[in-house]
Amino acid sequence: GFKEFQPPLRRHQNKLKIRQLPTMTSNNDKNNTDNDESEMPFGLSVHNHESPPKHESEDLPSNEEKRNTTKSYGTIDDDPETGESSQQESPPETDSTPAPPVPLYQRIWQQWCKFYNKNSFLVLVVCAILIAYAYPPLGAEYLRPDITATWIAVLFIFVLAGMGIKTEEFAKAFQRLYFNVFLQVFNFGVVSGIVYGFSRFMVYVNALAQSLADGMTICASLPITVNMVLVLTKSAGGDEASAIFNAAFGNLVGVFLSPALILGYLGVKGEINLGDVFVKLGLRVILPIAVGQFLQKFVSPATEFVKKYKKYFKTAQEYSLVFIIYTVFCKTFKNGSDASVGDVFLMIALQFLILGFVMVLAWFSLRMLFRKEPTLQAMGLFGCTHKTVAMG
Repeated sequence: GFKEFQPPLRRHQNKLKIRQLPTMTSNNDKNNTDNDESEMPFGLSVHNHESPPKHESEDLPSNEEKRNTTKSYGTIDDDPETGESSQQESPPETDSTPAPPVPLYQRIWQQWCKFYNKNSFLVLVVCAILIAYAYPPLGAEYLRPDITATWIAVLFIFVLAGMGIKTEEFAKAFQRLYFNVFLQVFNFGVVSGIVYGFSRFMVYVNALAQSLADGMTICASLPITVNMVLVLTKSAGGDEASAIFNAAFGNLVGVFLSPALILGYLGVKGEINLGDVFVKLGLRVILPIAVGQFLQKFVSPATEFVKKYKKYFKTAQEYSLVFIIYTVFCKTFKNGSDASVGDVFLMIALQFLILGFVMVLAWFSLRMLFRKEPTLQAMGLFGCTHKTVAMG
């Protein structure tokens, strides 16, 4: 009955006094406590007893005391030492209803976006071929591929390469004699030898026409491609300087080596205009690389441009290469071919088979010979197996 007349805050303070009592007491204190408790009414003890207030105004705390007490201890059940609640808070209510299922078209679109981000170049090449097949005159005539694809797109690719590659990297590429020799020997010798032996076997078993077998051997004797090896090397994070050096060097050597290989395999003389090859390589590869290096070294706005937009160089070069491929297929579909549909699909299957085999062989050879140089491995995978379209 005594607690009913105490304000809630006073009861709370009494509880605090109980918590702060020492656990160990002396015999004298114990005797005094027993005497005090004997004088208390039944149901009360000294621990929660206080003398009745003299005045009602003194018993009620002021608003300032309430605010201080609430700020210090929180609610009545809060811990006085930490101010935290002694009762465990109830977990927040969660909505147990399941999320609505994602529509099928959204899931298909998300999967397509992931696939495109990983294989954008392949998707663009396939689209370019299909568009070229749908209307060949657009890329073969109206877009003037002899200017836009042959010169503008190629110059754009190599100017960006010259601006993005440091001069020291070119110096290192020239000094990698062992790697450069391995790549050129594999590209000219190993690939052409494998293709020649495979094509002779296909002719022997009457699975391939003689003209198609000779065409495979001639294309296998060509030098490394110029544009695609650079773009794919950059996309794979390979050594761009080595790609440019081997592309230029391989095409220069191919002027003499490709006709010799064709003559040795087939007994057919192939003529290549030496001056034309040198002029095209000089104007399309060496000159734009030199211009890009000059801009990088001596033109400060160009340097800032490279720092700001270098991450977009790869995408721009890929788009340029896709445009070149588009115009090449437009010319192919417009001019037509004497081969039947069955021969075309047979050649596609054989090219996949041969290219896959030589790429696997090149990859394991590069992994064994250049274990600690992954950038050279990436570049060598393309450089050992690619063949130029223009010279072919």
